[in-house]
Amino acid sequence: MEIDWKQLTAVATTAMEKAYAPYSNFPVGAAALTEDGRIISGCNVENASYGIGLCAECSLVSELFRTGGGKLVAFACVDGKGQPLMPCGRCRQLLFEHSADGMLLQTISGIKTINEVLPDAFGPKDLQK
Repeated sequence: MEIDWKQLTAVATTAMEKAYAPYSNFPVGAAALTEDGRIISGCNVENASYGIGLCAECSLVSELFRTGGGKLVAFACVDGKGQPLMPCGRCRQLLFEHSADGMLLQTISGIKTINEVLPDAFGPKDLQK
């Protein structure tokens, strides 16, 4: 499956423009390609009780399941200027749980696999041991 990184970045940027970030003023958008060819997106949604805000990746995974589930093949995340943004550790774990083998991420240092950005990750297979 060919990955159009410009399109993923554009979709992430459009999602970022819908972010609700009145407290941090740091809007984030995310977009991903699924195994079946869908492009899904998400944005961060903050809350006055800071700890219960949602990252763009959380919104994206909700959209994944809302639109039929599956696994993520490629992922892009952008900041308020549309520049690549590395997911935080919590969100890398969330993405790992729903990634296809070898999922690719656009990062600030180039395209990397999910295993490169979260080596030795804990996941569903570990619960079967």
